[in-house]
Formats: sequence, structure tokens, C-alpha cells
Amino acid sequence: MPHHAAISPAAYLRSRVGRVCVALRGSTVAEMLERAEAALAESQFLEFRLDSLPHPAAALAPIAQFLSEHKEAAAIATCRRKAYGGDFNGTLAEELKILTRAAGSGFALVDLEIESAEEASEKALGALREAGAALLISFHDFAGSPDAQAVFERIQRFAPDYVKIVSTAHCLADSLNLLRWTTERSGDAQLVAIAMGEAGIVSRVLSLRAGASFTFAASPDGATTAAGQMTARTLKDLYHIEQIDKATRVYGVAGNPIAHSLSPLMQNTAFHRERINAVYLPLKTETLEDLLTLARELPLSGISVTMPLKQKVLGALANVDPLTAKLGACNTIRMGADGKLYGFNTDVAGIVRPLEKRIPVKGARVLVLGAGGAALAAVYGLVDKGAQVSIWSRKDAAAEELAKKASCVHVTRKEIAATEFDVLINATPCGMHGNPHPLPLESDEWHAKLVFDLVYNPLDTPLLKVARERGIATIQGFEMFVYQGARQFEIWTGKPAPEAEMLRTVLFALNKAQPA
Repeated sequence: MPHHAAISPAAYLRSRVGRVCVALRGSTVAEMLERAEAALAESQFLEFRLDSLPHPAAALAPIAQFLSEHKEAAAIATCRRKAYGGDFNGTLAEELKILTRAAGSGFALVDLEIESAEEASEKALGALREAGAALLISFHDFAGSPDAQAVFERIQRFAPDYVKIVSTAHCLADSLNLLRWTTERSGDAQLVAIAMGEAGIVSRVLSLRAGASFTFAASPDGATTAAGQMTARTLKDLYHIEQIDKATRVYGVAGNPIAHSLSPLMQNTAFHRERINAVYLPLKTETLEDLLTLARELPLSGISVTMPLKQKVLGALANVDPLTAKLGACNTIRMGADGKLYGFNTDVAGIVRPLEKRIPVKGARVLVLGAGGAALAAVYGLVDKGAQVSIWSRKDAAAEELAKKASCVHVTRKEIAATEFDVLINATPCGMHGNPHPLPLESDEWHAKLVFDLVYNPLDTPLLKVARERGIATIQGFEMFVYQGARQFEIWTGKPAPEAEMLRTVLFALNKAQPA
């Protein structure tokens, strides 16, 4: 039965909290409260996963004390049983007893899984409702994405204050379907709708825009309670989740893997710095069809394309720039005003711009090491700018073919040793973290005034160290990443990119990630 009080617990709760709830686990009460204390700096809305504790009932008094000391906090009590995705080994009666006590101990809201609601007697549910907290009834599917409407109707039979539906996304379309459904039904109830997993990140960030009442975040130390969960700081500071509205344009980086991509950090920093109402998301997908569905129906205003989609996407584009046509690979898509997708390649800008900031590229003698995708971008871009380009690769035939196509020179190691170059560009994976070859060429086999290593993990590659020891100027690989991203920003927004801010942000993140 619904509440009939003058102000319902749900309305009172809405008046008190933000829209990001930090979910807290703990192997001990002390650990959980320590996380709760830290979480208050990021959000005053907390979920205590009592089922993660060995003795949930014994935790209620110390948590009640914590809540009485932090009157600004609003809290959810959850004690999910093992059979339904939680860690609580007790019976339904024990779960209901713990939640009923929690409702009278300062918790603003209690979360009861739908299976328990269906199993419970009307008397037990009535006692839980009368205990004073708002009632949230939740459904979780840890394997797939069921029909949200059927689940909603199942939960609504109990007329809870909040309906929570959590599915698992295996593709971007799963997130899209849940967001679409949330938009349609958010006027009918206080909804929380999230898809778990990496492909579900879209739903986590955009669910508030779709009309969800709130969303969940991991604790500040990164301890999660569900796959794909991010910290409240990430949701608020990186994705600016509380400022996202219907007018917010959505961009993203698509491909697999993308979990460690720095593109969301770089582009969201740029959007925020230039006060552009936009958000940039990681879009994990391996299929073109999945990406195109999201692009057209969400819709996406622009996409950074990574492996394995750079070539696959070409057939879906209305038109491409000359570089994309030449390279046979697209890394940037813009949605036109006509709803069609247009392709660009900004990898060339990522190589040419850092060089142009240091030397006149026209007429420069440039040695490119490698014959793969990065070498292709370097060679075509530099030939286009009037540089004298020479190519060498361990794969002799590939280097020869590239030189022929790009109208430049294929050289041998002997010729490299006898030539003075203005620039040496390493477009091979040599020196990359985990690669067995630290150097593309021996340190005494080449002569150049400037070395640009396109590898940026590690930041300080063996080649750059050798160059510095020889007193040669260097360019780190992360600059390529930033400048290709800066060009993407310009294609999407028509504004100059805040390059200095983008460089600073990415360098800071990379330094933080380097092993000590």
C-alpha cells in the first residue's frame, strides 16, 4: 500500500539528497564506516550494503550512531539475500527484521528485492512500510537485459516509493533500450534504471537525463558493488552528470578495448573548459551495427573510432575527407545536420601539429620507422606538407609498398647510418610496455636533430632516453594522442581546442599511472 502521510518518505528524501548515491561495502563495520566518512566528501547520499557484513544486525547500532552524527546524510539500507545476487545467508524473515530495524534507525530508504517482496506476507511488508523509511523495491539481472516493462509491472503491484531495475548490458543497444524505456516511463514512478557492465556505462551517465531519480556510484577508494560502477567524483567531475540535460550533446570513443582510454578525460575537460554543453563517453562495442544503432537513435553528435572499427565504419559514412580516403581508415565521425555520418582522420594532425610547433615541416628530412597504421598517417601527412620522407621497416616489402604509394623513399639501415635527418619518427611498437624490442634501431645507427616517439606507454621510452643522452630534442608520444583529439574537438564544435589544458590533463593522468 502506498503512504498517505502529508509528506511521503520519498518526497522528504528527494528534498534532502543529490542524485548520486554512493554504494558502500565492507568486510567489517569499521571498514564500512571509514568508507562512509570518505564518501560524504563526494555525496551525502549513501547506500549501506549490510549484506556484505558478517553480522548485519549488529551493524545497525554503530551505523545509526554515524547517521545521527551526520544529519546531512541520507542512507539506503540493503540486505540482499545470496539467492538474489547479494551476500546475506539468512532467511527472508531475518532480512525483513534487519530492514525494519534499519528503517527505525535513521535510514531514509530501505531496498527490498522483488523476490523477497513476492515471498513476504502482507503483514511483514506492512510492518516494513510502517517503520518510517521510504520503500524501494529492486530487480537485478546479472546475466542479461529482460523486458523492463514486464519487470516494472511486477514491482508496481506493491506500489513502492521507488522502483529500481538493474540489468546487464552486453552491447550498447542494451543500454539504449533501457534509457529509452526510462524516458517513456519516468513520469509514472520514481525510477532507478541502470545497466551493469562496461557496455552499460552509457546508461549510468545518461539515466538522470532520461528521468531516473538517482544513480549509484562506487566508494571513493574504487570499491564497487556492481560491474561498471564509477566513483561519485568520476560521475560528477569527469562526466558532470548533474549538469547533463536534454540539450547536452553526446559524444564517445567506440571500440574494444576502451576501459583505459584517456579520451573521455581529455574531451570532457575540453568541453568543460570551453563551456560546451556536451558529454563524452566510453562506448565499448565490437560491432558496427551496435555502434550505428546508438549513433542514430541516441543520437551521438560525434564519435572517436578505435580498433576494430576504423576500417569497418567506412561503408556507413555519407562522405569522408581526402585523408580518410587515402589512409583507408576513419578515426573521427561527425553527425551532420542531415542526420548522416561524415568521416575524418585526425591521426595525421596528431603527428604533424607537434612537429609544426617546433620546426618548419616543409623541406624537412624525416625518417619514419614502421609501415603500419601510425606510419601510414605520418608518411601521408608529412608528404602532404612538403617534407622529404624516408621509410624503413623490418617488414621490407610493406615499407617498399608504402613508399611507392606515398611517393617517397624506402631506405636501408646502411643508408640510414650514412644520412643526417632533421626528424626521426618511431611509428613501430618498439619500446612499448610489454614489447620485447626496446629500440627500433640501435642507438648508433641513426642521426637526427629531433626524435618523435609515437609510443606513450611508458611516457619515457628507451628511444627518447637514448636521444636525450645524445643531446637530441624529443617529443613524447602522448602529444600525438592529444593533438589528434584536439583536431576532433575542432571538427565537432567548430571552435579552437584548448590544447594546453588537454596536454596538461593527459600528461598528469599518464604520470599518475606510471609505475613508481
